[in-house]
Order: sequence, then structure tokens, then C-alpha cells
Amino acid sequence: MSLPEKVRPDGPEWLEFERKHLWHPYASMKNPMPAYPVKSAAGVKLAFEDGREVIDGMASWWCAIHGYNVPELNRAARSQLSRMAHVMFGGLTHEPAAGLAGKLLSIAPAGMEHVFFSDSGSVSVEVAIKMALQYWQAQSRDEKHRLLTIPHGYHGDTFGAMSVCDPDAGMHHLFTGVLPKQLFADAPTAGNDNEWDDSQIASFHSRIKTHHNELAAVILEPVVQGAGGMRFYAPEFLRQVCQLCDQYNVLLILDEIATGFGRTGAMFACEHAGIEPDIMCVGKALTGGYMTLAATLCSSRVSDGIHADFEDNKHSGVLMHGPTFMANPLACSVAIASIDLLLNSPWQQRVRDIGQQLERELAPCREMAGVADVRVKGAIGVVEMKEPVDIAAVQSQLIERGVWLRPFGKLIYTMPPYVITAEQLSRVTSAMCEAVIFSSKRV
Repeated sequence: MSLPEKVRPDGPEWLEFERKHLWHPYASMKNPMPAYPVKSAAGVKLAFEDGREVIDGMASWWCAIHGYNVPELNRAARSQLSRMAHVMFGGLTHEPAAGLAGKLLSIAPAGMEHVFFSDSGSVSVEVAIKMALQYWQAQSRDEKHRLLTIPHGYHGDTFGAMSVCDPDAGMHHLFTGVLPKQLFADAPTAGNDNEWDDSQIASFHSRIKTHHNELAAVILEPVVQGAGGMRFYAPEFLRQVCQLCDQYNVLLILDEIATGFGRTGAMFACEHAGIEPDIMCVGKALTGGYMTLAATLCSSRVSDGIHADFEDNKHSGVLMHGPTFMANPLACSVAIASIDLLLNSPWQQRVRDIGQQLERELAPCREMAGVADVRVKGAIGVVEMKEPVDIAAVQSQLIERGVWLRPFGKLIYTMPPYVITAEQLSRVTSAMCEAVIFSSKRV
């Protein structure tokens, strides 16, 4: 069916066309939330088509850690584009892939030895799950095919990833009947080690002890649970989970997609617990927000284990996954530049300063009506309301104050670019406090 001339997507009425035909994340086509048209972006600011400018306190869903229109990343993209934008990774290879793998292994936990590139965070989780399943199949332990995790988690929107997201309060309850049935232990309530007691691990210990013979892996977001509720938990929980995985011979997968590359104050959040996973997923900030790329890292134990039965030909001995845009050269080149830019910057101090400022400037929210909790971890600031917020109304209020945030559920939160200035961050926190007051009055 041809489109009427009046709604040509390249004409002046493109926004009308967009509203009628484009689906947005977690949105309805019949009753869509407002989508604000962006004309350009630079530094930490987004310029709207209508001339308004806002500070992006979300870093475009946590990935634009260096801000926008970054000269170093622009140069990397242009340089690689002049050579080749893409080439298939099946049977071919290229220097950007090797270079990026080397960068990742140099900063990852010591046990990581191998890298599998994919094109999104969700897919990197799928690859991690496949690695765990194939590992046990190669050991002739096909019964070890389930996963153990905790509620409030989020690992992506593909089916394997959805099966280990929060089964009750998460976004994927519509698919419960068709998802693989995984195991869930109680989530810890201690937010830090000072609040820890061993009752926090009791449910998890019971589950892994009872079911270890059918468990391929445990999967967790380390220390910070992201889109499932922006919850922080004690690193001691992660330490003890790692010990139990070793004790009961279960692989440990850590999803560092949201937490990697400095967001929590450590390069990777598992460093807060001083542990090494068997498999680790990274994404989001990997390319500094320039394009989609993710990676699944694993230990030699996992890689060697998958190939253990190669000679007797019982299994294929190969990892059964291969995205079309795997190790895209353009994305790999930008990712190398992004990691270099991060490592050559005072990122630890920047994240520390952001965290301290968030602590100070969000503290008044604790005394406000309707607020359940205020919490900060690294460059993450969260105000949790007692009741769900009206997202469209709150966003409109925030934009009037020159700030872009994306609240969800009961949460008004920020995860800004690391290059945000103190003055810009104060505008974000001030707008958040005003949004809390606004939300409280609407309840």
C-alpha cells in the first residue's frame, strides 16, 4: 500500500507520519506517550526541533557516558568508515575486532579470556545462556539446563533473557506461559555490607543446594539491579553467591550491561565484591552510545568445556550463535576509542563527584511526602515514590525545567554522562526534586 503524499516521511509533516506509524519502546500505537523530536545533540544537551534545549540526565538509557558529538569518537567513526563499515564475521576477521577484544580483556576481571561479539545487550545474554547450556551438554550433563536468579532483575527483551527477569513485577508477565521456567531465590534487602547478615543468603543457599543438579548457571546483575527497579544490594551477597556456585558446581553469569564501564564507581560492578564470574555480558556504554554493540566474555573453563567433546563428535564443539552484524568493524572501532577515552580520563573522580553531589542534592527528597526511598550508587541517583508516577506528566514538567529524564514505575532517577558539570547536575537534581513535589500532589 502506498502512503498518501500528505504523510510522506521525508516531508515537512514527518512528525505526523512518525506518530501514526512508528512504535516506541513499551508504548501503545493507539494511545502513545509524547515523543519529543530531537534535532541535534552535543555535550550533555539535546536540542529539540522546536528550539528548546534540555540536559540529558539519562545518557540515552545509560550508554552515552562521554556525552554527545564527541570529537574522539567522531574521528574513530570517520576513519573506520573510510576503510569499511561492515564485513561479515563468518570466515572473515579484521583488526578492530581483535583490538577491541584485547581492550576488553585487559580491563575485565582476570578470569575472562574469550570474547563473543553481538549486536545488543539482550543478545549477549542469550549467548551467555547458550554458553552455559552447551558447557554442560559437552560434559554429558544435559539435566543441568535451568537458571537461578533473584526477583527485581532485568536482562533484556528476548525470550531467554525474559525468562530470568522479574517474573511477577517485571515487564514480561504477558509471556509467562511460554517462557522457560527458571528458579528464583529471595532478593537481598541489605543495600550495603553494613546492613548485611547471613539471613540474606538463606533463600539462595536453599535453592542452589536443592536444585544444583539441574542448574546450568546463576545469572545476576552485580550490586545494582537496573530496569527491574534500580535496586542496590550488598556486595557480600555477590561474594557468597560466587562461593556457593563454586561449592555446588554451577556457572556464574554476571550481566554488566548497565553497570559496566564505571557507572557504579568501579570499572565493573563485580569489583565491589572482588569476584570473577565464569561469563560476563557487557553492552550499553561499550561504544559510548554511538551504535549498538555488545559482548559476552567467558573464562577458559567455559570455552574449553564447550569444546570438550569435539573429538568424539557427540556435539558440534562450536558455540551455536552468529549474528549478522557480529563484530561490526565500525562499532568496534568506536568502542576502542570510547574505552581509550574513558581510561585516559579521570573517570573515577568524576563518578565519585557525581555520586557525592547526588547524595547532597537529593537528600531533601527523603523528607518529602510520597517518597519511599532515596538512594545513590556511583553515578546513579534514584528517588523511589510510594505510588507510580505519571510518566508523561512528569516528563513534561522536567522538560519545562530544561531536563530530560525517563521515569518508570515508581522511580524518578538519573544516570547522567560522566562529563556533566556540577552546575548542569544541579539543574537535574533540582528538577528531580520539583518532579517529586509535583508527583506527590497528584496522588
